[in-house]
Amino acid sequence: MGNLLRRYWHPALLSWELPEPDSPPVRVRLLGEDLVAFRDTTGKVGLVANACPHRGASMFFGRNEESGLRCVYHGWKFDTAGACVDMPSEPAESNFRTKVRIGAYPTQESGGVVWTYMGPSEKQPGFRDLGTEGMAKEDWFATKVYSPCNWLQGLEGNVDTAHISYLHRHLRQHLNVDATDRPGNPSTPMSYRIWALDGAPELEVQNTWYGFRYAGIRNTPNGYKNVRVSDFFLPYGTYVPYTPVGGDMCILMVPIDDTSLWRYHIATPRSSYAEARQGPSGSASAAALATTGPILPRTYNAGNDYLIDRERQRTELFTGIESFVSQDFMATESMGLVFDRTGEHLGTTDKAVIRMRRLLLESVRKLAEGIDPPGVDAALPWRTIRSAERILEAGEDWRLLGTALDPALQAAASEMQAG
Repeated sequence: MGNLLRRYWHPALLSWELPEPDSPPVRVRLLGEDLVAFRDTTGKVGLVANACPHRGASMFFGRNEESGLRCVYHGWKFDTAGACVDMPSEPAESNFRTKVRIGAYPTQESGGVVWTYMGPSEKQPGFRDLGTEGMAKEDWFATKVYSPCNWLQGLEGNVDTAHISYLHRHLRQHLNVDATDRPGNPSTPMSYRIWALDGAPELEVQNTWYGFRYAGIRNTPNGYKNVRVSDFFLPYGTYVPYTPVGGDMCILMVPIDDTSLWRYHIATPRSSYAEARQGPSGSASAAALATTGPILPRTYNAGNDYLIDRERQRTELFTGIESFVSQDFMATESMGLVFDRTGEHLGTTDKAVIRMRRLLLESVRKLAEGIDPPGVDAALPWRTIRSAERILEAGEDWRLLGTALDPALQAAASEMQAG
């Protein structure tokens, strides 16, 4: 699985963590590897091995100056590509520095995230633009939050639409009834009411060139069909609807190592930015970001039992835990660092989880046979991937939702799917 993951570009850190040229370097742990990131004098971001190739001292303590990161043990200095550009502890006439490099990975900065590719250089694909390339820096909006569990546990919660009827339920007496139970976009309170009233949704899965889309289909109080459409793209990306409009916030469960992850939220140009910054209960708000920055704190965590309130559990919230995302963390983290799945009993509403596991395992097997993994081609129409939640008209096909917001993108997606 590690070999498969390394064939894709990954978020390494937020641009916010390296605010200006020659700012202090930052520790990065990604895919079980300890690295150091720095922004050089020209503004380019480097991502290099933690250990200096001379005698192994940590580059985190290095001096970031004059377009390179200098180890403070003996003064060896490296540029963002890993070349040794200065070796003051060796004789001036020596060419030894030309024979030494530090391990370095290529980077791409886009949408407030520094991405990296950690696989074989001869297999490096182009950068997949999810919609953030060309965005003005003032429009960047990306956050991350730490979770101490295996990345797949976190990811599986995002391809499980059945759990929202329980884990995120507001008890019925607290759900307002309004006039949006009709074809179109339901209000947020109406969505919560529909989720609560139909706790056994019908699931349909549609295979795609990037992974799959799936729909949770629920009956509404007025007898319509409400669909909640989410997308999975390899290796760990999802688009999950944010009521009442969805699809423009991308969620990535990035493996730090086998037992921890960073949950990234990345906005794209078609986001409703006021909506995105406010987000669901427990997500980042503009006020919170101004206070904490985009690395979000964990107020609700295992150490304080996620601040569960048993009275609110009885009267208001199904879990008794405030914060939408913290409810997710409680479920996925309480399984343990790496859950033993031999004890599972999967049901009919686990179709998307099963499909994702099979897709990952199939990709691993094919890679071992020398077949390149799917979903690495940067030329594919990555901007077309969108989720949606909607109450359907009679005869309306949920498969046209999301990308149908943009006719040109819909046509490109349809053409690619046909191919």
